[in-house]
Order: sequence, then C-alpha cells, then structure tokens
Amino acid sequence: MVARLDGKARRHGWQRRAAVVVAAGLVAAASSAAAAPVLPLVPWPAQVAPGKGALLLADGATLAVPVGDAAAKAVATLLAARLAAQHGLSLRVVEGDSGTVRFARAAAGKGGDEAYTLAVTPGSAVITAAGDHGLLYGAMSLEQLAGAPGNGMVRVPAVTLSDAPRFAWRGLMIDTARHFQPLDSIRAVIDGMVAVKLNVLHLHLTDDQGWRFEVKKYPRLTQVGAWRTEPETGQGPGPRSGGFYTQDELRALVAYAAARGITIVPEIDLPGHAQALVAAYPDLGVLGGTPPVSGDWGVNPYLFNPGPQGMAFVTDVLDELMAVFPSTYIHLGGDEAVKDQWERAAQVQAQMRDLGIKTENGLQSWMIDQLGGYLAQHGRRLIGWDEILEGGLPPSASVMSWRGEAGAVDAANAGHDVVLSPAPNLYLDNLQSDRGDAPPGRIAIQTLEAVYRYDPMPKGIGADKAGHVLGAQANAWAEYLVTPWQVQHKIFPRIGALAESVWSDPARPKDYKDFLARLDPQMRRWRAGGLEVADSALAVDFKIAQPRGAALDARRLTVALATQAPYGTIRYTLDGKAPTARSRIYATPLQVAPGTVITAADFAPDGVVLSAPRRFDVTRDALLTTANSALSACPRGALGLRVPLNADATANGPAYNVNIFDACMADDHAPLAHAKAITVQVARLPRNYGLAHDQHAVIARYATSPFGELVVSAGCRAAEKAADDRTKEHDPMPGAKVLATWPLPDPAKTPQQFSLSATLPQLGLADESDVCFQFTASTAGPFYTVEQVKWAQ
Repeated sequence: MVARLDGKARRHGWQRRAAVVVAAGLVAAASSAAAAPVLPLVPWPAQVAPGKGALLLADGATLAVPVGDAAAKAVATLLAARLAAQHGLSLRVVEGDSGTVRFARAAAGKGGDEAYTLAVTPGSAVITAAGDHGLLYGAMSLEQLAGAPGNGMVRVPAVTLSDAPRFAWRGLMIDTARHFQPLDSIRAVIDGMVAVKLNVLHLHLTDDQGWRFEVKKYPRLTQVGAWRTEPETGQGPGPRSGGFYTQDELRALVAYAAARGITIVPEIDLPGHAQALVAAYPDLGVLGGTPPVSGDWGVNPYLFNPGPQGMAFVTDVLDELMAVFPSTYIHLGGDEAVKDQWERAAQVQAQMRDLGIKTENGLQSWMIDQLGGYLAQHGRRLIGWDEILEGGLPPSASVMSWRGEAGAVDAANAGHDVVLSPAPNLYLDNLQSDRGDAPPGRIAIQTLEAVYRYDPMPKGIGADKAGHVLGAQANAWAEYLVTPWQVQHKIFPRIGALAESVWSDPARPKDYKDFLARLDPQMRRWRAGGLEVADSALAVDFKIAQPRGAALDARRLTVALATQAPYGTIRYTLDGKAPTARSRIYATPLQVAPGTVITAADFAPDGVVLSAPRRFDVTRDALLTTANSALSACPRGALGLRVPLNADATANGPAYNVNIFDACMADDHAPLAHAKAITVQVARLPRNYGLAHDQHAVIARYATSPFGELVVSAGCRAAEKAADDRTKEHDPMPGAKVLATWPLPDPAKTPQQFSLSATLPQLGLADESDVCFQFTASTAGPFYTVEQVKWAQ
C-alpha cells in the first residue's frame, strides 16, 4: 500500500558534508582531480554526518536481526544476497543483538514506515527503523556505501545517516500492453528500483493493442485480446505477437515486489483504449462489429459501453484484479477517450438522458464516480489520468497528471491527491540523445540532466494543498520498446535522477556534477546485476568545425569531442582500436587529416570505461553521406518519432527519425557544389498510427504514378516560404529546383529497404544548400522515409 507521510510532503534539514575517508570503490568528483570524494548515495539522504575510518566487511561477517523478527530477517537475507552477487562476499544472517551489521527496531511511529538511521563505525553498522521499509532502505544505503561491484572484502566509510523520503509515491510505469514484457525482465527492473528507493511499479495491463491480465470470468480477454498481428508494410500482414500474465504469475510478482518495498498498482484502461476488449467481447462495445486487436499506436476510436452490462463487466474485472493486487490504488486510465462513438450511439445517448447528463465528458465522470465508489466499498481508491478532470472530478478519485502539470495543480487545489507524471519531462520513452545510434522512441529528448532537474512540486499549488501531492512517476510507454533491453535502456540510469527528486530534500541545491559522481557506482551495480544501462549521457559525440563543403576541400579537419554530462575523461585513438585507460586524453579539438578514424570513450577517475567506444570516420565517403539521424524535418513539419523498420522489430536498429504527418525529410547542408550524382537509400515502414482528431494534419500529395514518387528538390525552404497556399496544394515543393524524381516501386514486389540513384543536373548550386526528399505515396498505404543519402563526385 502507498502510504502518505504524515499527510504532507516531508521536509528535513541538511548538514553540510565534511571531508570523509575514501573507501575502496568510492568515486571522486569529476570537476577536479583534487575535489573531495563523495559518498556514493543515490538518492542523497536527509542528514549525513561523516565519521572517521571505515568498517571492513569480509567473508563470514554476520548480519544480526532481532529474535523472531521475520521482516528484519528477510531484509538481511536480501542484503546478504545482493552483496554476495556484487562483491562475492559470503555473509551470515543470525538472530540476536551481536553482529557486524545489526538491524534494530526504533520506537513505533518515529518518522514513518520508510524512515531509518544508519550508523557505520569501524567496529559495526547499525540500521534502525520502526517500519519494515525503513530497515530495507537502510540496507540499500549500506549496499551503496559498499561501493561499486568488486571481489572480496569491502570498506564501508564511517558515517551516520538519518533519512526519510520527501514523497510517498516514487514510481515507475511499465507498459506491457503495447509490447508484452517477460516477467524475468520486470523482476530485474524491480531489483533496480529498490536500489534507489523507488516504491511504486505501475503496470499498464490493457490497451487497444493487448489485454495482459487473465480474467477467469471472461477468458476471451486473453484468448483473443492478448494477441495481435504486426501491421503490414505493403507485403501483407506480419506475424502474430502478444502474451498475457496468469493471476498466479502476477501474485508471485506482487510478492516479489513487496519483499523489495514496492507496491504494484495495476491499470485497466477505460473507457477509451478499449479495442482489445471490444475485439474479445463485441457486445461490450458501442456501435457493433468486431474489430481486430489493434496494431496502431496512438488514439483509436473504440470505446467501452458504460451501460448496465458494461458496468457489471468492469466490477467483475475489478473483483478479480483486487484479489491479485492488494494495492490501495487501482488505476482506471480514462485518457484519450475520444467520444465520437458515444456521440453516435443511440443507447449511450439514451443513457445520458436517463441520468440527466448533458455531455459525454460528464458521462465519463459518472462512470469514474461509480467505479470509484465500488472500489471504496472494498477499501481501495481510484486513480486515473488527468482527462478524468474534464467532466468534473468525483470526490473519490485521485489524478495522475500527464498532460503537463495543469491537471495536478487543478486537482490538488480542489482537494484531490495527485501524482506528477508529466510529458515530456518524465516520459522515459523519449530519447536520451540525438545520436544516430539511439534506439527507437519519441524525439522530445529528455536527457539524464533534464530528469534530474525536474521538481515534482508544481508552482500554482497552494501551500495548504501541497500535502495532496503524493509524489511523482516516470513512464516507459512501449509503442517503440519491444524488448527487455530497450525497456531497461530507457529506464536506467534516468530513474536514479527521478529518485533524487522524489526522495531528497529540495532545500539542498541541485549539483549535477556531484550527482554524476554518486550515480557512477550505482550504474555499475545495475550493470553487474544484468540490467541494460544507457550510456547516452556519457557517450562521446563528434563535430567537425568546418562547413561541409570546406571540409571536403580541407587538408586538415578540426574535430571536437564532447559528452552530454560533465563527468569522466575522454580518451581516444586514431588507429581504429578501442581506447583504454592509457590512451590519449582529449583536451582540445583535434586536427586530423582526411581518412582518419577517431575512436573515443569516456573513462571514470578510477580508469573504468563509462561508455561504449564510439567511432567517427573523417573520410571523404563519410563526409559525402547523410544519415537519417542527420536529416531534419521539411517545411511545415517537425520530427516527432524515431521508429523501427517494423512495428515489432526486436533489433535496436535500423531506426528512423520521422514526421508521421509528412513523409518528407531535408538535408540542410547538402554538398551540391561537390556532387554530380546521388543515391538515396529508402525505407518503407508501417503506417500504423491512430491519429483520431489529428488525422486532418496529415499532408497528402497528389501522386502521378501508380505508387507515388520520391521528389528531390533544392532550395525548398525558401520556395516553401514564398509560395501561396493554393500553389502548395498542387506542387509538392513549389518553386524549388528539382534534382531528381523516381516513381516508387510496387511495395508487394520490393524489399522494405531499396536504393534509387540518379545523375544530378548541373545547376550551379552552392554547398550547404537545403534539399528536400518528398514522398507522394498514398497516405492510405505504407510510410516512406530516407534511410541515407550518398552524394557522389
């Protein structure tokens, strides 16, 4: 159960950190070689009092718990297992008050269930807490103080921590509906969450694309609703995919999470996002017919019917859901329910008249109120996405604010509990960088630092209403997260940044460099536990100083190297080999000859490599090549997504930046003065987007051949700006200079990736010209994009 801490956001005083004895495995701050070492704690505790010396933990050390205290014994056993996995230590759990590490109970009610103290001296470590979760979090802090993974004895620095969280809801959402995730991966994420004291796992279990929760009274929900067909790309439907969790499997997952202090909050999404439900039970829909389980991402039209039969269905589902999930909160979605079907359904309109409800949003509010009341009868509470505010929020409901912070502000000021989960700030399906090797996701880039800087206490909430802010949650929506690797890559290490905001006292000024030094050993622990941890913040990026045309003529090129995060040391080689801790240190931009290959990586102060080596080819061929990730959006558009070749592709690449409203990409720095020919690598992708009321924004172009064309035009930005609307309707790029046009081949007979080549007309165009690549294929068919452009001399 998610408990509020004294009904308000908890505040604690801070003490300035003094110098501490450096223990093995601690990481020095990156800002200066002479900087004081930092304690590797994420999130940072409320009060920290450094001591002198260190406690040695070696094989045979004992973890002592009070006699008969089963919960303390479970925590000690978990800590022993984690230290064994990370350091190879063999520790014994014993009962009594004598041990190297002791667990003790504080007076009941002192500081709440999650508060703890940890006192480490050269002779022992004592974890004291009133509640079970406090003992657990004290153990996690001790685990962090043991340093980065290694082998053998560890030194834990002497320190006293007095700690409790800022917020009660410190959450992460995993979307299992869009792409089914195996339970082993979810358990691994849970193990990663507890390390940084997150305590809520929100499971998105149903949506248009899949129903993952077994409901024994309605077996077709999983027999039919758990499976869908991969959307096609012009060559017929793809393979079947899906899966579901049995109730016994989920009970075991709930127990596993509870042993790590984590409450699982289930979500059944209604009344929208219901296509899988209607596919399984058409009589629970509105307008009749049996749709397939959807393969489209976005907003689909199918709504649940809130009549007597439908409401009885939901209460049946809730009965089985509550029998599996003991959480206080049950999430009932309520988001993105476009009301067109309700507007057009006579039986729904009749129900509204009978109830005296004037709007469809009002009907949704009535439904939420009914279901909230049902949950309350069972000692539970309803929470939903902020759209449930639109028809008037029932007193029983709490709000998860995702469309920015306005919903949270309105709901809290009206006396409702809220959880901050705003897009894009806490949407982890957003990319972490603009690198070309980034896996699929949304392009509203949210770096590690951006998540770290987010404060989940919005301005506009009255001081007397601040206690209604339960906390915050990051969401990993899975339209473009197919595999456990991809899910984990999005989550780690950014949940460490989230943890700092929802646990640590905001009175302590943010210090990103300090945070990075503390996060480094935690990233190593996550990796040692088998988790995929993104190195996006520490990956080396390369940039040539000269303009593209000048670079093609230069005898020496200036290349700057940089990382997102100010931590570590960049080392590089020029011979194609991977750099090591002894390779040259990057200090100033490199002067290299054409043909050079630069390979670089970031290294921690102790010499451990922090990022995978990245390679940069300073060759003529590379300078004449424009990858998809280096292209920009055409006029009238913006790039919003980075998508895979197929909707269910399990590989991390290829991936393509696209504007789903306009099949057009631009090379803003084309080397036209150096180019006599062009080869365009084209990718044909599924057009699987539910755009609902945004469908009108799709730009359709008139095709003059059976399958449309690819039109390449120079000077398109100026031409677009000068043209009037009537001209734009006729000409794909009015006034621009056409460089090449190819009719697109028959999708049924052509691979998804193919090349088109042409000799360029000599128009005397300059380097750094903007060139647009426009596809005129029907918007009812596959989506086309440019994978790569090769300019040839």
